[in-house]
Amino acid sequence: MPKAIWNGTIIAESDDTVVVENNHYFPPKSVRREFVQHSDYETVCGWKGTASYLDVVVDGETNRQAAWYYASPKQAASNICDHVAFWKGVVVES
Repeated sequence: MPKAIWNGTIIAESDDTVVVENNHYFPPKSVRREFVQHSDYETVCGWKGTASYLDVVVDGETNRQAAWYYASPKQAASNICDHVAFWKGVVVES
């Protein structure tokens, strides 16, 4: 089962991830919300749309913008709506 881990803590875990461009997108309910905080940072992908970012916070340490999701993706990426992907040192193990 894929797990997103940072600082020794499981941030998300699910058998139902969607892999897009080598990134596991975790369903919203699989993300442990006590370890993520909203960030004002956004980027735009030409085919997916606008990505919103989350900071990952574990044991008082913050990994800024280490997770992202598409709240209103373009049609081509509708299967990852609100799913969360990770980077910046967050390890996804299968």
